[in-house]
Amino acid sequence: MANQNSAPLALSALGDATRRTLFERLAKAPAAVVDLARGLPVSRPAVSQHLKVLKAAGLVREVAAGTRRIYHVDPRGIGAMREWLDQHWRDALAAFQDYADDITEEES
Repeated sequence: MANQNSAPLALSALGDATRRTLFERLAKAPAAVVDLARGLPVSRPAVSQHLKVLKAAGLVREVAAGTRRIYHVDPRGIGAMREWLDQHWRDALAAFQDYADDITEEES
């Protein structure tokens, strides 16, 4: 599975609105840079740079298709974020359980 640093890196990468938009588009369907850049207020080279950040964060991968690169969401990156969030959720639930148990003991 992914290392512990990959989830915070992925969440940080998604902190940028343009990268979130690109990620959301890729979640719907794989696409090339030219298709992803359509309708965005940034240039194709800027889109490529954003994709580079998403790729470094483990959120997207690219596959060569002739002279083009087709970008896809990398499920491992999503899995790392899910694992990170699940751990924090488990910790929060455990803390709430302890609190509820303490309140119950005080009332008894």
